[in-house]
Amino acid sequence: MKILNRILPILFSGLLIWSCSSKPQIDINLNEGEKWEVNSAMKPHIEKGEDILKAYEVNEDQDYLQLANKLKEQNQALIKSCTMKGASHDELHKWLHPHMDLISKLGKAENPEQAEGIVDDLEDSFQVFHDFFK
Repeated sequence: MKILNRILPILFSGLLIWSCSSKPQIDINLNEGEKWEVNSAMKPHIEKGEDILKAYEVNEDQDYLQLANKLKEQNQALIKSCTMKGASHDELHKWLHPHMDLISKLGKAENPEQAEGIVDDLEDSFQVFHDFFK
């Protein structure tokens, strides 16, 4: 029993570290092998969000809370402009929901180091967008 009391905390800690560091898998499908079309009313908001993120990194900005607010504003505008329907809409939401979760996490980051990891995840998220949408 003493060994179990020693091993369980170690196993639990390892599992916690692994689960926090692993990135969520997004199961987005291509459109018969091709990228999905994003309508012209929505695409500028996605592009603006990516530009905001790039400027944050290029300028080596440290105000990650302001970054989160700016990205959240772009997502709100994106949602308001949504007129997509059908499979393309459904696939876009598979990307958008985790992306919005990352922005929410960024707004709750407790320190610059934590924020930096989330910013990296946001970069990856925009790459996923480009992999599946045009």
